[in-house]
Amino acid sequence: MNIFKTWIQKIGKAYYRQMLKKEYEAQQFEPNERSIEYRFVFDAIAKVCPKTVLDVGVGKSSLPQLMSVCGLKVTAIDNIYEYWSKYGMFNKHFYVINDDIANTKLANKFDLITCISTLEHIRDFNSAMKNMANLLEPKGFLVLTCPYTENRYIDNVYKLPESTAGSNRTYITQSFSRNNVLGWVKNCGLKIIDQEYWQCFSGDFWSAGERIFPVKKVLKDEKHHLACLLLQKE
Repeated sequence: MNIFKTWIQKIGKAYYRQMLKKEYEAQQFEPNERSIEYRFVFDAIAKVCPKTVLDVGVGKSSLPQLMSVCGLKVTAIDNIYEYWSKYGMFNKHFYVINDDIANTKLANKFDLITCISTLEHIRDFNSAMKNMANLLEPKGFLVLTCPYTENRYIDNVYKLPESTAGSNRTYITQSFSRNNVLGWVKNCGLKIIDQEYWQCFSGDFWSAGERIFPVKKVLKDEKHHLACLLLQKE
C-alpha cells in the first residue's frame, strides 16, 4: 500500500509540475488592478492584526495562501458550481469551500473578511454584504474592493456602449456608488475606516476606454473606476 501511495504521489507531482510549466511558458504581460487590491489587503492586515480570515470569492487566486503564509488562519469560499460552471472551479493554491455568500451556510465568526473584486459579480449584493457583516466578530474588519463611481451605480458595465470589454460576458459586473456604501453602513452595522479611489481606464466608467497603466490613485472628485474600502463592524 505504501509503495502504491508513493507512485501515485510521484505521478501527481509530475503532472502538476508539467501543468505549472505550461502556465509559466504561456505568461503574457496583462496589467490589472490586483497589485493595488492586494497591497490594500496586506496594509489592512498589518494595521488590524487579525487571527482568523475569511476570503470570499477566491476564484483561482493565491490570495488565501499568501495570507496563510503570514501566519493567519484562513478560510476560503466561492460559489464553485453555480457561478463558475457545472464542472466547478479548481484552485491549485488553496482549499476552497463551496459556499454562496449571498445564502451562506457558514457559522464561524472571523476577525477579518476579504472580498476582492467579487461583490460586483453577485446580483444579490446586499444579502452578500449583510452576511459578511454577520460573519464578522464584534469590531471585526471587512476589506472590500470593487468597481466604483462616486455618484452613479451601474448594474452591468459591460452593457455600456463605451465598454471595451464586450457585451457577451456570461457574468455581470456592477459598479457601485456612494449610495450603495452608505446603505451598507446603515443596514449592516458598519463604519468606514478608509477608502481609496483609483483611476484605471481612460473613460468615465469601469471597462470604458483604454486601460491606464500604471493605475492612478486619485481623490473622490477626480475620475475614478475602482474603490478599496476598509470597513469595521460597529
